[in-house]
Parts: sequence; C-alpha cells; structure tokens
Amino acid sequence: MPSAHPSPLSLPATLPAALPVLDLSRADDPAERDAFRAELHAAARDTGFLHLTGHGIGADESARILAVTRAFFALPEADRLAVSNLNSPHFRGYTRIGHELTGGASDWRDQLDVGAERAAPPVGPGDPAYLWLEGPNQWPAALPELRTVVLEWQSRLAAVAHRLLQELLASIGAPADFFDAAFADRPHLHTKLIRYPGSAPSGTDQGVGAHKDYGFLTLLLQDAVGGLQVRRRDGFLDVPPLPGAFVVNLGELLEIATQGYLRATDHRVVSPPGAVERYSVPFFYNPRLDSVVETVPGDYLRAAPGLAQDAANPLHAEYGRNELKGWVRAHPEVARRWHPSLLAA
Repeated sequence: MPSAHPSPLSLPATLPAALPVLDLSRADDPAERDAFRAELHAAARDTGFLHLTGHGIGADESARILAVTRAFFALPEADRLAVSNLNSPHFRGYTRIGHELTGGASDWRDQLDVGAERAAPPVGPGDPAYLWLEGPNQWPAALPELRTVVLEWQSRLAAVAHRLLQELLASIGAPADFFDAAFADRPHLHTKLIRYPGSAPSGTDQGVGAHKDYGFLTLLLQDAVGGLQVRRRDGFLDVPPLPGAFVVNLGELLEIATQGYLRATDHRVVSPPGAVERYSVPFFYNPRLDSVVETVPGDYLRAAPGLAQDAANPLHAEYGRNELKGWVRAHPEVARRWHPSLLAA
C-alpha cells in the first residue's frame, strides 16, 4: 500500500530524460558485474527507479498474467464483488473503482489484492495488529485459472526480486545476504491486478495519487498504455512502457535501512484518456511482518544524509507496522468493518 506524504527534501532535484535500463543478466558475467553494480548503485541512490531487463521472465509469462488480469476485470460485476475486500479481515480481494484512497482522495481504478496463500494466524489481544495482514486470498469461482497464474507469477517475481536485492546490497559495499534471514521464512509477498478504466466522470486524472511504496522493492509490469510518472522537484517524469522490462522502484524500508542513502521516490499514475483502459500488475517484495529493519553496514554511510522526518507519515523500522499503516489509510471501509480500533489509533 502506498505512503502518500512525500518529503520535499528527499526528492531528486533532477531526473534523466528517461529511467536507466539495467540488464540483470550482466550480474552473471564476471566481466560485466562491476559495471552493472555501479549503474545499479547510481540508479538506486539518485532516482530510486529503473527499468529492469535480463530478468528471466519470459514474454509468454508476462502475456499470461496480463491476459488473466483482463479476464478478471471482464467478469460481471457480481462475480468481482463476490470477492470484495470488505469480506476479508486481511484486506485481500477486490476493491471497486474509487474505493481506495491515496492522500485522502479517491483513486480512479479498481483492483484485486493477492498475498501469499497462507492460513490466518491466531491473533490474541496482546498480539500486534499487523498479524491480521496474513491470511487466505479470495478467488473468483468464475475464473478458476486465476489462482494458479497469479501465485506462480508471485513466486517467479519473488526470485527475481531476491536476486536484485542481493545485487543492490553488493553495489553499495554491503553483504549481499544481509536481509536473507528476513525473507527466508514467510515473506510478505503482495501482487495487485489493476485496471485504470479511462477518465473519471468528475474530470479528475488521479488514477492513483502520488505516493511512495513502503516496503523494499516493487516490480511493475504494465501494458502499452502508459501513465506512470515519477516525481522530481520541478514536476513529474513520464515513464513510458518498455517492452520486456519491469519498472523497479525502491520502498521506504530501504531508505530507512540505509539512513536515506537509497531513495524511495514518489510516483503516480495519470488516468488514461476517454474510455481507454490501462492494466498493470505490480509485485511488492517485502519481508516477514515482524522483521525489524536494521541499518545496512558499509562505508556508504559516510555519505548518507539521514532520514527526513514527516510527522504525517511516520516511518517504522518494524515492517508490519508500516504495512498496516498503509492498508488502514487506503482502505478505511475494510478497517471500519473488521478493525475499528485501528481507525482510532
């Protein structure tokens, strides 16, 4: 879920005319590895965004997940509402158009939220509330293949993200396995299937408002329509789709873990014009909910600026607290139905 309170001090003063394109397969070549890591280091430090190629995900796999995404949104509304997230204390399922909030304003999109497929843990009075974020998904009976395709996609992208995170750590001179333990058992994986259904009747162009992702890494698959933009101090940079590439961005926890050295950058989606629909599938790679993010060691810390404090968007080192904060802000109707005490917290 997004964090919608940007800190102006952390915005990049300038961005290149286009995001850098990095080929992950270069990390397998000893002759290319150092140059690849240097470019990855620069992208993560300066913009927090990049295009990733050479990731090993086939065009057929990407086409399959986009096809099943379109098929889900083509279902009759009754079939989609049968898996409404209002049915789930775990914030899983379908959100109707305009019922997710970013920065307090409605986003003109609808979506299906899917996490790791696990049983819900028991949550007692003294347990952290973020444990409610783990539990079963909701799957539409009218599209039985959705479950297999999405969970396979989630597993494939988790492997890509794990490799990329290790390379990123190595690029700043840190142990590549520094976060392995946090992801080894019950990582909090999250996939969204999203439709942006053209322009809102109100005339607003907020497909999703400007926000930062609050976890570790996001890998975005988007169709050919476009609309993604990355904030800089003098405005926003368009990020047109690049065939065969994922758009990768860093989340707030990597900014926390590096004392502000690596950057989580605000981004948004502008609604497509008229009746044009845009489809995208972001994947969020995050650790166990109870993981406490420690500072990544390394000489890079000498150049780390520290963390910009924003009272409206407190950052927590415990991942689950950041995650829950985002869900409650974005989906107050779900929180009101299942967790009313969180709205008063």
